[in-house]
Amino acid sequence: MGLFLASLVWYLCARMLAESASRGLALRFGLGDEQQLMMAVLLLILVVCGLAILRAIEGRRAPLRLTLGLPRRATSRAEWATGAAIGWGLAVASVLPMALARSLNVEVWTAPRAFELLAIGLAVATLAHSLGVFGYGFQRLIEAVGPTRATLIVLAFEAIHAGLTPTAFGTPDATRIVVGMAAVLLLALCWFRTHGLWLLWGLHFAWAVSTGVLFGLPLGGDTSLASVVDTRTGGPLWLTGGSYGPGAAAFSILLLLAAIPVLVRVTGDYAWNYTHPPIIPAGYDVTVPPPAAHVAMEQSAAAGQPVNPGSLVQILPVTPQGGGGKVAE
Repeated sequence: MGLFLASLVWYLCARMLAESASRGLALRFGLGDEQQLMMAVLLLILVVCGLAILRAIEGRRAPLRLTLGLPRRATSRAEWATGAAIGWGLAVASVLPMALARSLNVEVWTAPRAFELLAIGLAVATLAHSLGVFGYGFQRLIEAVGPTRATLIVLAFEAIHAGLTPTAFGTPDATRIVVGMAAVLLLALCWFRTHGLWLLWGLHFAWAVSTGVLFGLPLGGDTSLASVVDTRTGGPLWLTGGSYGPGAAAFSILLLLAAIPVLVRVTGDYAWNYTHPPIIPAGYDVTVPPPAAHVAMEQSAAAGQPVNPGSLVQILPVTPQGGGGKVAE
């Protein structure tokens, strides 16, 4: 429990340090679109260094990648692509009703390299978030209290964090809290189905880059990602989430809950290969001990002692049943 709290607190502190440092460097060197990428890189470095220190304090000798939740696997790319497909599907499913209701006002900007920089920055930022929340600390929490309680604890922390973060209207939104908890539940399920962060990272990245960069919607109230596509919504709040984005839309709760059986269905092979203990062939000794008389006979013969004829068993020839006539030759 303590290691999970330490990793979570370190992630929050690292995010504040990265934001402050990137803002200062952007003002000092006149950086624009590069600030997002710089902040993400600084955040990832700080998170990895902090988790490595916690690992050293614990004295765990496993490889760093394994303790962070990024094991080397032949299916790591396929897992990431599967998560990205689910995240992309969630983003499309959340935007499609807005488009059908004609609630979107889209403007496209042609800034050079903006899309690439934002996409790379989000890839690094979502990796840092995955490591900080569901990596080393979440694994230690599962070992301490079990998977069910660990999930409930993470959900409680998400509810507290979302409740303490005010929206643009200055008050916490209950719908936004429930959406955040449903998203955390889906991400936690990604870990339980694969015991790795590849699937989780791919899902988180695809959702973020599709919603914030490709569709230009606010991502958790942040509109700085809409430097390529800027979309303004005018529909009902339960569908659009207002100025906060789909993260505060009641419709997103249904999408996230509907994604759970889809995730379980497509990760069946990964769950079988990586979450079940290996089957080790074993059995019970069924050797029948020899009779005591037989053992005594063998011991006597080995010692050179004469065998008592009375202890021997004589096998008599089988005599034919019935009359004993002569056999004709």
